[in-house]
Amino acid sequence: MKVVVAMSGGVDSSVAALKMIEAGHDVEGVFLRLWDPLAGRGSRCCSLEDLEDARKVAAELGIPLREECTSRRFFDEIFMASLEAYAGGLTPNPCVVCNEKIKFVELARVADDLGADLLVSGHYARNEEGRDGRRHLFRGADRSKDQSYFLHRLDQERLARTLFPVGGMTKSEAREIASAAGLPVANKAESQELCFVPEGTSYAQLLEAWLPDRVRPGAIVDREGRSLGEHGGVHRYTIGQRRGLGVAAGVPLYVRELRAGTGTVVVAEEKEMMVHRFEVRDDTWIAGDPPTEAFDGLVQVRSRHRGVEARMRRRGDRLEVLPAQPMRRPAPGQAAVFYLDDEVLGGGWIV
Repeated sequence: MKVVVAMSGGVDSSVAALKMIEAGHDVEGVFLRLWDPLAGRGSRCCSLEDLEDARKVAAELGIPLREECTSRRFFDEIFMASLEAYAGGLTPNPCVVCNEKIKFVELARVADDLGADLLVSGHYARNEEGRDGRRHLFRGADRSKDQSYFLHRLDQERLARTLFPVGGMTKSEAREIASAAGLPVANKAESQELCFVPEGTSYAQLLEAWLPDRVRPGAIVDREGRSLGEHGGVHRYTIGQRRGLGVAAGVPLYVRELRAGTGTVVVAEEKEMMVHRFEVRDDTWIAGDPPTEAFDGLVQVRSRHRGVEARMRRRGDRLEVLPAQPMRRPAPGQAAVFYLDDEVLGGGWIV
């Protein structure tokens, strides 16, 4: 079977390619260049060093490696869109959008060009066909590395054509396999930051460089509107942030609300950060049709959030989420992903 493997130059995608070769498939690697070096320092996930590592692994495995440039679309749809969201007081999740609109779309295009049957990536998630004939997405076996949250917007067409060979492994097992096979990236470190934020730089600095007209300084106030200080821009803050507020009140304060229109940052004590409900827009559903009745499950509001039990119910074009217990206020712009046990049901954007 002809297989296209997304090779990033990291250990996970390298092991995914190795497993496909061991399974007897005709494998070709694809390196997606998301960032154009002419636009500034390269991103963390597709640097020249990563490309060289991918080439070394492909040579070791004896497979061809194809390079595809998607930097124009990435710049517009992910990089600039994320900065615009930060400027608007949101906390975006560019990795989710990139998987939905860039990575797996481009991989499918390449696979079509090559006449390949399957797309393969090194994500820590499990993709299985159920008795109902549908594809079902589950958490990766290594919960500490689980990436199903970032994949929740993939549809049945994409999942039916995709494999995640490392999804049933732990990270340490993947490294052991890479080491035993003599792959040069077996001990390569991995970044936990946004891919388009260069080392030594923050997303706030990127926004100030690319969108200086969107920087809006203003006041830091409490819930009653009392001024506690000044700040250099709402883009420097996110909901739930405690450190770096620059105000002293005698008690710990957290960012509760960002009002981009007026440049106001609202802070509150921890007890005032708890919510009993929130809403989600633009929801998608891997597991089946959009729900019309209320249902219970687990909602995860950040990639490393443990998730909380909640009831979800339809409210027009939005979904209302009612946590079983009051929870810390989630950040608008982030993804809320719904699970039943380890299965991803669907998700949407927190408003």
